[in-house]
Amino acid sequence: MSVPNALQCLCGTITIELSGEPVARANCHCGSCRDFYGTSMLSATAWPAEQVTVTRGSVSTFRHPAKQLTRAFCAACGEIVFGTNRLGMRVLPNSLVARAAGGELPEALRPTLHLFYRHRVVDIQDELPKYLDGRDGPTAAL
Repeated sequence: MSVPNALQCLCGTITIELSGEPVARANCHCGSCRDFYGTSMLSATAWPAEQVTVTRGSVSTFRHPAKQLTRAFCAACGEIVFGTNRLGMRVLPNSLVARAAGGELPEALRPTLHLFYRHRVVDIQDELPKYLDGRDGPTAAL
């Protein structure tokens, strides 16, 4: 299955084009991602901002009131099409990519690790490394 280069929000108002490769592919369990994206775990890819381009429509943005996070969403359907993290990377939810690929996330974009696993609200049974904090910290025993 190939990686789609064009993604759309649920209603099709917003189109995003991807180029190159993501910098990171992860499942994040931190409280910021859970709260900001409204999910128990964010499964996403992080891309340099210049590799994620809005080619149709205009995104609305929301800036976190206390953290260096923004999220871009479709004003028509409300779907988050990407976020921006404190490093300026664009973070794309894997659900958006999987839908564009026909329902399954392409192997080249599947998560390779879990971040902030000590903060999880759901235990995950897989073989991926589970970093208790950031990528440079200790991992959980499997």
